This record gives sequence, C-alpha cells and structure tokens, in this order.
Amino acid sequence: MSRLWLRAAALVLAGLPLLSFGANQPIRIVAAENFYGDIAQQLGGTHVRVTSILSKPDQDPHLFEASVSTAKAMSGAQLVVYNGIDYDPWMDKLLAAARAPGRKAIVAGQLLGRKTGDNPHLWYDPATMPAVARAISAQLDIIDPANRADYSRRLRTVLASLKPMQDKIREIRARYAGAPVTATEPVFGYMAEALGLSMRNTGFQLAVMNDTEPSAAQMAAFENDLANARVKILFYNSQVVDQAAERARRLAQQHHVAVVGVTETQPAGKNYQDWMMAELVATEHALSDK
Repeated sequence: MSRLWLRAAALVLAGLPLLSFGANQPIRIVAAENFYGDIAQQLGGTHVRVTSILSKPDQDPHLFEASVSTAKAMSGAQLVVYNGIDYDPWMDKLLAAARAPGRKAIVAGQLLGRKTGDNPHLWYDPATMPAVARAISAQLDIIDPANRADYSRRLRTVLASLKPMQDKIREIRARYAGAPVTATEPVFGYMAEALGLSMRNTGFQLAVMNDTEPSAAQMAAFENDLANARVKILFYNSQVVDQAAERARRLAQQHHVAVVGVTETQPAGKNYQDWMMAELVATEHALSDK
C-alpha cells in the first residue's frame, strides 16, 4: 500500500464528519472479513449496522487492496473487527492513516495470543469465535448500555449456536484422530488440528501461502502423498485458482484421494455456524469413505 494512497485516504477521511452516536442511530461496525461481520450482526441485531469489507465468495483475500471507498466505509465506524497477524495488514494502515477518537478495535489475533508468522486463518480455530463474540458484546455494552440486556441475551444465543459445531468436532476426533491428510494451503490447519488429523506437507503449504516456491523435495513429497494415496483428504482452497492448485486437485481425484474444498470467505446465504458445520460434515464424509 503506497504512501500516496494513504495520504489520499487520510484527506478523504479528514473531510468526513466525526463519529457520533444518537439513541436512535445504529452502532456502526466495520469488519474486515464477513465472518466477523456476521457474528457482529448476530450479536447486535437491529442495534447495529455492519459493513464487511471482504464479502465476495469468489474474492481472493490475498489479492485484496484497500481503496478510498474502503477508507470511507471505515470513517464512520465506532467499532472495527479484523483478523490481524498480517492477514489483513491494510486494516492497520487504514486505522493509522485516520485516527478517530472513541473508535474501538477488536483484533482476533490479539485475543488468541497469536503473532505474525503464525497461521493467520484464525476463524477455523474453534476457540476464535467465542472469544471474538465476547469481545464484541463487551464493546456493545459500553457503547450502548441501554440495550445491555439484549446484547447479553444475544451473546448467550450465539455461544449456544456454536455448541453443535464443537460437538461435531469432538465426534469426528473420537472416530478419526490420527488420519493422515494434506492441503494446498494451511487454510483448514487449526480445524484439522482440533479434529486430531495428522496434517502432512506443512512446509509445502506455508511456502504456497507465503507466495514462495516450494522446494523440489517439498513438491515431490506432496505429490507422492497424493499419487500413492497416503492421505485420506486433500483440503483445497477453492478460492485460489492457479495451475499448481488445479494440478493437485486433479492428482488427488485420479488416485481416489477425497478433495474437500474450503474457503477464506463466508459463502453467500450462510452464516458462520452453517458454513463451519458444512465443512465439518464434508470432512466427516470424506474420512468415512462413503
């Protein structure tokens, strides 16, 4: 992100009104990713107006670049929610370019004690959304204490709605812990760990995620696992379409390795809970060889 762009964004934001909040106005929340925005909406209901920046199912988050329109969306936010740990570095730059008194930020990576260099796909960690939900609810209580009872009720509902996902994780782990799997990228890494699966080729996956060339040995080990069906599942980032990823998917299919597509953006028409449950069910189905 260039200094020229940041200067332009700062000028745009400087010309916009300061944050204000009235009794009849919804709390304005901006989420960098739509799954955090979805949880914020569930927690706030009609008391909030949520804007999610990354929201298109076919959008590659790694190729996203903030624009002046993104800066304008941020300008009125009273609460900002984003992933952190260098997954959405443009958010840090936007917030630094135009500071606003009273604006609060919730960073999932900080809540989980993660740091830059860790796997950034935190929404696949079962511990993430309960922590983010509690943090958002606490901020809503502060911003709008008159509706604290409703926020508390909604928080209980959201936490209860995550329980079926947690139950399914325990069920799959009890049956399939130790099953060998691999992936084109470490998108599903935290969930695979929670399921007790044995994830292979992590070095290969990190190289792909960081846009560096995997070594010849890493590439050979990854492709040999698929060609010899040494793994039960290939987790495939279906939002990233390139020759290497497509080759891996075809190789898995040719050798009867199940392919489970995972995404980095919440699909249209699903909430976070439905999205995660659908991917867990797909994983369970692949492991069962049905």
